[in-house]
Amino acid sequence: MSKKLRVGWFSFSCSEDSTIIFTELLNDHYEEWREKIEFCSALVLKKKSEIENLDVAFVEGAITSVAQEEKLLTIRSASKKLVAVGACACVGMPAGQRNNFDDKTKEEIKNVLIRFQYADKVKRLAEIVTVDDQVPGCPMDENAFLKILNKYLKEFGIN
Repeated sequence: MSKKLRVGWFSFSCSEDSTIIFTELLNDHYEEWREKIEFCSALVLKKKSEIENLDVAFVEGAITSVAQEEKLLTIRSASKKLVAVGACACVGMPAGQRNNFDDKTKEEIKNVLIRFQYADKVKRLAEIVTVDDQVPGCPMDENAFLKILNKYLKEFGIN
């Protein structure tokens, strides 16, 4: 068996529209990818998740809680490369709109933040970890995603 790229796909606070695009791309690329990619963690594809020794982690969504921040740090430490996917991961928006609320609105949502253990501020990934690449868009630009995936297949010597 030839070497495969060890990949994780993770989703935090967002609409998960990039996850939908990703699964749609599987329709077109499944035969090619099954020989080249080992999906170690992708809850959309499998229940068991391995967050260890990943070559590339694709991470969608903004970080809205301490628990999410801790999981992102775990993902980063287990990955050689980390790619921010979609607008929320790359720029923190639109998930981060509440960062700009006025005091009255912040007071109105205070109990929701407490109930769901949300942090005071929504963060983009690069505010917490090193991001090696970004796939912009909401949903993600599928051509940009394919370009980055192919770049890493080449970089990690996957034929």
